[in-house]
Amino acid sequence: MHTLPTPHNFSILCGHWPAFSPIPIFRLPRIFSGLLTMSKALGRISSSCCSKDERHKQKLGTENSEETAKYEIMKKAKSASSKLRHSLRNKTRKRNDVGVCEAEHIGDIEEQNVVDAFRQTLAMDNLLPAKFDNYHIMLRFLKARKFNIEKAKVMWKNMLQWRKNFGSDTIMEDFDFKEIEEVQKYYPHGYHGVDKAGRPVYIERLGMIDVERLLQITTLERFVKYQVKEFEKTLATRFPACSVAANRHIDTSTTILDVQGLGFKNLTGPVMDFIKMVQKIDNDNYPETLHRMFIINAGSGFRVIWNFIKPLLDPDSTSKIQVLGSKYQDKLLEAIDESVLPEFLGGSCTCANEGGCLRSDKGPWKDDNILSKMKIDTTVQQFQEATISEES
Repeated sequence: MHTLPTPHNFSILCGHWPAFSPIPIFRLPRIFSGLLTMSKALGRISSSCCSKDERHKQKLGTENSEETAKYEIMKKAKSASSKLRHSLRNKTRKRNDVGVCEAEHIGDIEEQNVVDAFRQTLAMDNLLPAKFDNYHIMLRFLKARKFNIEKAKVMWKNMLQWRKNFGSDTIMEDFDFKEIEEVQKYYPHGYHGVDKAGRPVYIERLGMIDVERLLQITTLERFVKYQVKEFEKTLATRFPACSVAANRHIDTSTTILDVQGLGFKNLTGPVMDFIKMVQKIDNDNYPETLHRMFIINAGSGFRVIWNFIKPLLDPDSTSKIQVLGSKYQDKLLEAIDESVLPEFLGGSCTCANEGGCLRSDKGPWKDDNILSKMKIDTTVQQFQEATISEES
């Protein structure tokens, strides 16, 4: 039986920075900035006694100290990143007799060191808004770039700019996709419950998409905005609710993609444009959120498409995907309880009172008790952060 976490444990589960460091990492940029401000103030007080040359030297000294600090942080970041990548390459070779990796704990420590270093580089360049000052978010970007800090930083910076341009920070409040009920008729999709590990399950019946009818109901631009709104809802509500329910951190999902009837004839220009656009937004701005994907009812037509696409994908991505034919039920039931799996996929759930499983948005994120727990933990966390800020 799972028990709900304490407020402190939940703050760790949801990715808030560990509070066990004598001088928290996130205070270093502030302390450093304070020292620079003090240094500049002292320089102004003594300026009347200094010649122009001396003041110029002081200015150069301050600038050099800033550059030196950045250089040292980047040097440490590269070192930590290199060590972790080397550790990951050797990890599979370091196993004991029962197949348990002896280097697992070492890898976790090295992973945390890389995230710490990555965080410092972001903070030094003012690339760390409070909303994203989150261990697990930074870890996802590092994983997406194979723990190369410089590449992850570029990806992170581009993500922040995209969010500003797209308006994703306020899209959950600003954008109303009123046509969702009609869209569901010609593009059945939605979240439905959790898998056996507590991850949200997303289901999409891609083979049933009717592009012509869809474009009569909505536009490509609005549909993409709707997808981004769903991404944001998953990060803000679904993952945290699943974390509370499972009593552990969750930031990945299980996807079921039903491609029955899908072939080359279905992949028209608008469909491909939509897939490419959403895929790029997902990969660039919401990386490493897929735990696994089941592609089911894959006939000969889809397998031709898959064999063409697969070599173009990252091996880490393809390793998460299982392509199954019409006998997929046993595989799904290994991952998802029968009571959660929709009836049309071999389970027993119908969500008859919700208009069908794909319209129900069933999951911990609809549980009032869990939502109340999330609000309490958020309030406690904000109070703790405010107290720490006042004390500093």
